[in-house]
Amino acid sequence: CFAGNAALLGCSDVIIATRASNIGMGGPAMIEGGGLGVFKPEQIGPSSVQHANGVIDVLVDDEVQAVAAARHYLSFFQGRRADWSAPDQRALRSVVPENRLRVYDTRAAMAGLVDEGSLLALRTGFGIGIHTALARIEGRPVGLIANNPLHLGGAIDADAADKAARFMQLCNAHGLPLVSLIDTPGFMVGPEVEQTAQVRHVSRMFVTAAHLRVPFFSVVLRKGYGLGAMGMAAGGLHAPVFTVAWPTGEFGAMGLEGAVRLGFKKELEALPEGPEREALYQKLVAKSYANGEAMHMAATLEIDAVIDPLDTRAWLARGLASARVGAPGLRFIDTW
Repeated sequence: CFAGNAALLGCSDVIIATRASNIGMGGPAMIEGGGLGVFKPEQIGPSSVQHANGVIDVLVDDEVQAVAAARHYLSFFQGRRADWSAPDQRALRSVVPENRLRVYDTRAAMAGLVDEGSLLALRTGFGIGIHTALARIEGRPVGLIANNPLHLGGAIDADAADKAARFMQLCNAHGLPLVSLIDTPGFMVGPEVEQTAQVRHVSRMFVTAAHLRVPFFSVVLRKGYGLGAMGMAAGGLHAPVFTVAWPTGEFGAMGLEGAVRLGFKKELEALPEGPEREALYQKLVAKSYANGEAMHMAATLEIDAVIDPLDTRAWLARGLASARVGAPGLRFIDTW
């Protein structure tokens, strides 16, 4: 798919491609004519490149799978389905590890919350810090976004922010409610990260969320830290229709360990390096965790409730039944 055909392809809401595909803004003839060298078609924009860089939304093995994926994708824009089945919700209780420092796969939470067989992940090769997927809850089509603790501990980088913002535009244009599963230490920081134009890219999440006409629901699975958590919650914990947390939820302006090291630097350095300093450090971390744990946040009305993971789907179903999509606005979806 080269040249003018690729330009038309790039305007699509979704791009489904087989592994044998090649996509490029110029084919072999155009490249050679421009004096840029001689290449075989297979050397230009192979699927391995276009999936990793975000061009391909759904990568499949062959045309049979491509047709099935297209049917699955289009089904989300045909309204509610009457036939659906739910996974065993008890499995959600074991998704987040008891050890708060252990990573896990939030895709297990995504699959566990939605109707069986309905989950369709998009742009899986790109911006892997955030998962995006279409799915159904009690037959209602929804869009899901979730942090990925397996990548950068769940921190949001430029690619992940671009992916999330564009997905929010997609759901907004087609009237699909959004469900956000939050577990992030915040936006990624550091000198190298700023070279990626992080300030502009991550802010797309705030600007896009501010113009949503669809209901937005937030569920904090574990970490809800800093501006990254705000971006995942449509701009703030009070912006969604509701923000609930699992008992494993924890909140703060930044990661607890780092906050203690910075905020109590003098106190820690006043003690000799060794068991005594470590004991004070652990005590301060525990105190910070107690202040920012989900139950404390709910008691001070920062979030709406702390819920049993088993009840999450029921909360979302009631929210979807009560919330309404706003009036149609500009149905614009960024090509990127």
